[in-house]
Amino acid sequence: MASMSRGLAASLVCVVSLARAGSTSTQQPATDQIRIGRAIYQQYCAACHGARGEGAPHWQHPDTLGEMPAPPHNSTGHTWKHADGMLYQLVRDGWRDPFNKTSRLTMPAFGQTLTPIEIRSVINYIKTMWTPAQRRFQQRESRHAPFPSQAR
Repeated sequence: MASMSRGLAASLVCVVSLARAGSTSTQQPATDQIRIGRAIYQQYCAACHGARGEGAPHWQHPDTLGEMPAPPHNSTGHTWKHADGMLYQLVRDGWRDPFNKTSRLTMPAFGQTLTPIEIRSVINYIKTMWTPAQRRFQQRESRHAPFPSQAR
């Protein structure tokens, strides 16, 4: 009887684990998508935003060119305040901080480099750096501005 109970418990743990791994909701993306997003982040984003999303040193103050350095994407930054649609657009089209004294894009556009699904994957990886409360807030924001259809 005890071995049957252990077998049943092991089966339930397996089913729950598989259900979580296969989830594709905004709050709990699939494990493979996170793994892919992490690799993309390390290749294209970490040099500016930090390996752990900590941002560039002194990111709150303009650098010698008068440009705002790359902000953090972890829980200390403000990325979590933006909806999925806005984050997608920033990665795809690039960004020039309105406070910059130069006219160049300080965040390059990756729309010609990354596929829509890769852009979504890197954004979903960034979400793993946030607190549960930040993820809930961002999920609510994203109801009004979700990922575009080509990234779903």
